[in-house]
Amino acid sequence: MAEIFKLPDLGEGLQEAEIVAWHVGVGDHVVTDQPLISVETDKAVVEVPSPHSGRIAALHGAPGDVVAVGAPLVEFAAGAAADKGAIVGKVAAAAEKGAVPEKARAAPVVRRLAAQLGVELAAVEATGAGGTVTKADVERAAGEVAATEPIRGVRRAMFHNMTRAGREVVPATITDEADIEAWPDKTDVTIRLIRAVAAGCKASPSLNAWLDAETMTRRVHERIDLGIAVETEDGLFAPVMRDIGTRDAADLRRGVEAMKQDISARSIPHEQLVGQTITLSNFGMFGGRFADLVVVPPQVAIVGAGRAEMRIVAVDGAPAAHRLLPLSLSFDHRVVTGVEAARFLNAVIEELEQPD
Repeated sequence: MAEIFKLPDLGEGLQEAEIVAWHVGVGDHVVTDQPLISVETDKAVVEVPSPHSGRIAALHGAPGDVVAVGAPLVEFAAGAAADKGAIVGKVAAAAEKGAVPEKARAAPVVRRLAAQLGVELAAVEATGAGGTVTKADVERAAGEVAATEPIRGVRRAMFHNMTRAGREVVPATITDEADIEAWPDKTDVTIRLIRAVAAGCKASPSLNAWLDAETMTRRVHERIDLGIAVETEDGLFAPVMRDIGTRDAADLRRGVEAMKQDISARSIPHEQLVGQTITLSNFGMFGGRFADLVVVPPQVAIVGAGRAEMRIVAVDGAPAAHRLLPLSLSFDHRVVTGVEAARFLNAVIEELEQPD
């Protein structure tokens, strides 16, 4: 009797994954722990190993498909290898026909064009004589398909996270500016911001917390696991810098560099993408001064730094041009008060205004 291997629980409450690539084919013999498939879930690519040795009888799903946890992935053959010739013959015959219903009327050259462009003739609006699908009909349909694309991978995870945030969080934002004129040249802005967030959490711990809205409970964390929002062509990542409150600048710098390399190579371990207790977004490197940032549950706060600019300020009663860094703090007002948020932001500013 054949055995079905289902997509296992990938942890962190994840309910689905997108197929990236199969590493085996029907008829292959695999051994225990041999990689069967790569799937992408919550911004990380994970390899799923074989639970035991055996011959592959069937694969369920293709690259790009989204598979639910517990859904069939691989069917292992039992006993002797089954004759697969009839199955191949059926698939080949279907491929030759293009899976096109007989009612779709089109010349052979139009059918070949549809197959090349990935257009299903039955779904094309026919404008030719007698309801015949023309070459122009196929090209128009191909253009309509190309104009839309499914939300997958990183953007799919972002879609779900932002949808949940919009549904659950009661957001509020306060803004201010830090005078960073005293910073020396070539100051590492990211490290200064990380240290400032740690100072804010120390002054106002209630922002370094998780909220469980269903049970109306919160968990205030002693350790600060900072998510750092990173924009890429694929979408938004938020890898975690662990325990930032106890690390010196050199250690933080090494961590940031390693994080950038992992993101560039798309090799971030799944465990480094979960468990953020608060998030930092340095959106100013792309533009903008202030922002209403999105708090992603179960977190209750996110800090953002805008684009620093020279502005006129009063120094000892006289005008002077100083470099100011805009700051935004968005928080879940269900569990964080305005006073707690202001205390946090004041501590961030005080830390940032130190020369070094």
